[in-house]
Parts: sequence; structure tokens; C-alpha cells
Amino acid sequence: MAENPAYPVGLRLTGRKVVVLGGGQVAQRRLPALIAAGADILLVSPEATPSVEAMADAGEITWEKRPYTTGDLADAWYALIATSDPAANTAASAEAEAHRVWCVRSDDADQATAWTPATGHSEGVTVAVLTTDARGRDPRHTAAIRDAVVEGLRDGTLVAPHHRTRTAGVALVGGGPGDPDLITVRGRRLLAEADVVIADRLGPRDLLAELPPHVEVIDAAKIPYGRFMAQEAINNALIEHAKQGKSVVRLKGGDPYVFGRGMEELHALAEAGIPCTVVPGISSSISVPGAAGIPVTHRGVAHEFTVVSGHVAPGDERSLVDWPALARLTGTLVILMGVDKIGKIAETLVAHGKPADTPVALIQEGTTAAQRRVDATLATVGETVVREDVKPPAVIVIGEVVTVGPEASE
Repeated sequence: MAENPAYPVGLRLTGRKVVVLGGGQVAQRRLPALIAAGADILLVSPEATPSVEAMADAGEITWEKRPYTTGDLADAWYALIATSDPAANTAASAEAEAHRVWCVRSDDADQATAWTPATGHSEGVTVAVLTTDARGRDPRHTAAIRDAVVEGLRDGTLVAPHHRTRTAGVALVGGGPGDPDLITVRGRRLLAEADVVIADRLGPRDLLAELPPHVEVIDAAKIPYGRFMAQEAINNALIEHAKQGKSVVRLKGGDPYVFGRGMEELHALAEAGIPCTVVPGISSSISVPGAAGIPVTHRGVAHEFTVVSGHVAPGDERSLVDWPALARLTGTLVILMGVDKIGKIAETLVAHGKPADTPVALIQEGTTAAQRRVDATLATVGETVVREDVKPPAVIVIGEVVTVGPEASE
């Protein structure tokens, strides 16, 4: 006779007693979810892993340092039995059955009254997967199904467009350095839910091809500016579409707040009463050097790194950068938007004490298929940029970290 399938149910454990027997790896994996559920947790175990002990020290659980004894499950709503003593596990399981306490057993699932599903979470949804066939009960299989479902929910591919939960407003999404796989999971999901996407030139363009046909994609560089400044026109476009009840994504390269003018857009939206979500992105200042084999810090070489905008040259009255101070630093200097100014920047750094033979690397189109790296020194970088025809976007790294990777010797 076939075994009846388990009946799935969600336990509400807030403020309710949960007993965990055993402080080993099983408890270490399961306790965080029970803590997050708000349970009143009693751990009974002579020993515990350092992580479990830290939970007790933080007051998240109560730990009684002793073996299981009959009566430990009194008044419990749920029990996790995971000791290394089979006899204790059997006795505790019998006590749970007698007191009608739902319990799971790590050593013998068939003797338990409940099973722990493979669970995952995505924006307020909990996915729980149980195997219904006892003969094929494989935790790896259920975990793989869970992962596939959660990934589909997160990136928007699982739910049909007309069933998506849409929220009118604007999301400022950092798209990362260029490789479409380097956008955050949340950023990708918001793109999948968008009605309108206003994209920067430096955003991950390949992601736009994945959008459904009904999504309006607007190139921020081509918004008619008229009497407005470029940024003001972009702000107005965001506000206009959001006021129409649409879900708008402002897709930016890197991170919205790293030379991305994200705060200017946030202020404009706030003044217009438009709700806004900010989704951080992977900044090209760190990721592009990394993709080119350059760590921005390295033990014994650089204990700090400084990120600078190079769109205004040294000596320009609009510059807010203290170039003489930067020349005195011994760490790594990362310059964004500075390809056309790098000659002047290098001269200024050398004039204020930076050694002329300091290594420099320019990484063009970092993390994309068109990525290329050009190496120089402060003394030669100005002429090298011209000779090698280096074009923006390119990240410039100045410092000894340029030479520590294997790519530097190739």
C-alpha cells in the first residue's frame, strides 16, 4: 500500500516553545529559521558548535548544558531531535508522540511526526518543497527544485507578466559594471516587473533585450532636453511616468550613488511625492579592476584605496579633489571618468611627489566581452592613452597593486 503524502502546513511559532535536542551541525542550520520565526527556543545539549553557542550568548536561545531527559518536551509546540545518541532520539520521539508535539528527527525521518522541507524566500513568499515519494526521498532533489523556483521568482521568469505584483513608483537600480550577470538579484527582478525602463549608456545593455515587448525602454541620452538641463529632463521623465501609475526602473551603470547622480534623482522624486526604492549595484571602481586581475587592496602592498572622479581636470575651478593630498597617499587610487584627463592628472600627481614610475592600468569596457587592459606608468600614461586609443568607459588604477596579479607578467 502506498504511503500517504505529508500534509503541508506553515507553523506559526511566535512566542511558542520550541525544543531543540542536540547542538551540532543540524541545530546550527535549523536554529536561524526558528529564531527568525520568533520561537521561544530551548536548546538541550551537553555541547554545541561555536555558532550555536554564539546564539545562546546573544540571548537568541536558552541553552541547558545537559543530555535529554524525559519531560523536556512538556508544553512544547515543536521539537527538533538531533542528538548523536540514537536511544535518546527514540525516547524523545516517543515523548513527542505521547504529548502530541510535532517533531522532526535528523537520524530517522520515517520515525518523525513532521518533516522539514527545503525552504527559500523571495519578497514575502516562502517556498517549501517536500518529497512525496518515500522511496525517492532525496534532500538534494528537493533543494534543487526549491532553488529553481526561488530563482524564477526573484528574476521574474517564473511568473507571467499579467500576474506580477506591480508597484507604481521608481526604482533606482545599480546595474553593475557591464556584465549582465553582475546585476543584483533584486535589480533583475525589478526589471522584470517594470513598465518603463530609463537606461543610462553605461548600464548593462544586454539586460534590455530580455524585457517583454510591452516594456517601454527609454535611452536617457536621447531624452529631448529642450530648455531643461539633461539631469532635470531625466528627473521629469521619471516623475511623469510614475504619476501615470507605472512601475519605473532607472537603470544605471555601477552603483546609483557612486558618481551616478542617484541622490539628485531621489530628491526630485521625493519632492514630487513619488515613492522610490534604491537598489545598490556593484561599483565598477572595485569590480572592473578585479575582473582585470587587479585587487584594489593587497596585504603588504596597499591598505587603502581611494575612488576619484576624473571628469574635471586638476586646476579646474570646479574641481573638489585635493590632488596634492592624493599624491601623498601610499595606497591605491582608482579614477573613474578620467580617460581624457589622465595626462594632466598624472602630471599633477608626479608634481606633488608621486613617483613617476608608479604603475598604471587602464581597463576599458570592463567585465564585458570587449574588455581590454592597457598598462603604463604615471610618466607614460598620457602618451599611452593616445597611442593605444583608449576610449571611455575605462577604469584607471594607479598603484603597486597593478603589478601583483598574474596578468601583469603576461
